[in-house]
Amino acid sequence: MLVGVPKEIKVHEYRVGLTPSSVRELVSNGHKVIVQASAGVAIGLTDEMYKAAGADIVPTAADVFAKAEMIVKVKEPQPPEIAMLRPGQLLFTYLHLAPDPEQTAGLLKSDCVAIAYETVTDARGGLPLLAPMSEVAGRMSIQAGAHCLEMEQGGRGMLLGGVPGVPAAKVVIIGGGVVGANAARMAMGLEAHVTVIDRSLPRLAELDLQFGAMLNTIYSTIDAIEEQVLTADLVIGAVLLPGAAAPKLISESMVRRMKKGSVIVDVAIDQGGCAETARPTTHAQPTYRVHDVVHYCVANMPGAVARTSTFALNNATLPFTLALAGKGYARACRENPHLLAGLNIHRGALTYQAVAEAQNRAFTPPDRALPG
Repeated sequence: MLVGVPKEIKVHEYRVGLTPSSVRELVSNGHKVIVQASAGVAIGLTDEMYKAAGADIVPTAADVFAKAEMIVKVKEPQPPEIAMLRPGQLLFTYLHLAPDPEQTAGLLKSDCVAIAYETVTDARGGLPLLAPMSEVAGRMSIQAGAHCLEMEQGGRGMLLGGVPGVPAAKVVIIGGGVVGANAARMAMGLEAHVTVIDRSLPRLAELDLQFGAMLNTIYSTIDAIEEQVLTADLVIGAVLLPGAAAPKLISESMVRRMKKGSVIVDVAIDQGGCAETARPTTHAQPTYRVHDVVHYCVANMPGAVARTSTFALNNATLPFTLALAGKGYARACRENPHLLAGLNIHRGALTYQAVAEAQNRAFTPPDRALPG
């Protein structure tokens, strides 16, 4: 199969779909790879490195989209990229369609086949292609939140861990999954007071065993969320419903009553955000204030540490990329139900139920959409 890697064009996005090492694996398995010039140069992956791995370098994204049978990306396709997709072309990337009806409409109209990293599953019920970026985003959320608490950023002027004789900041993490656990680990490492709220008692028990008495765990109810958010200095939105829009658990009324200069880092913004006051921002302008509360809602947080993120993502995606290239998407999906779970768009049909429900669109079961 001819696999194409375009340069990412989302604002301040420096990750790249394939590393030279991944290219070498594909080439050694009999595939061809074309990479857009300078696709990875920002993170030290030069065109010469891709050539040495066996890739051909092409000058523009149009060359990649015009020739490749499968496009491997990182972020959801932007409008100019959607316009270049060909009927039947395979797109393998993050999509986050539920809160993005415009992208959904564009992909349906393109007649492409789109498999989303974030809805591919594993035998344990996890999301193996989302997990590495969730680990990065969870750890980054505390770095970002600590920075936003500084006076210059509009925050309360608090050091997250305090100093002897001065209280540490209170960090409230809504959601105890991969993002939440990594955020808790970082926040506790900085000696903040940390509370995780989740609706899964087994998950809270796991976190309690993992972190011990340093972590406070609370079962999620409206009352519990309100009580904790109103007394927090830093709130991390770490809620995930796979493939679906994030529930709005932090109301504007709550935000209005939060401490002046407190901070919300809404990691769930890729899926619409879990705060009513959240709207996507970029690394160029990451924050804004609503009711004197600083909001950090960057929709591609791991892009700020693009080198680490690219290698972590490739470690997870490469086996699936090899399967899709080696077997073709139809056979690969039929043989692997976990990969089939990633099929969101197929030749004009919407094949992920949570997205269909979020956008009130017709749903086609993915196994029925596949040819043959």
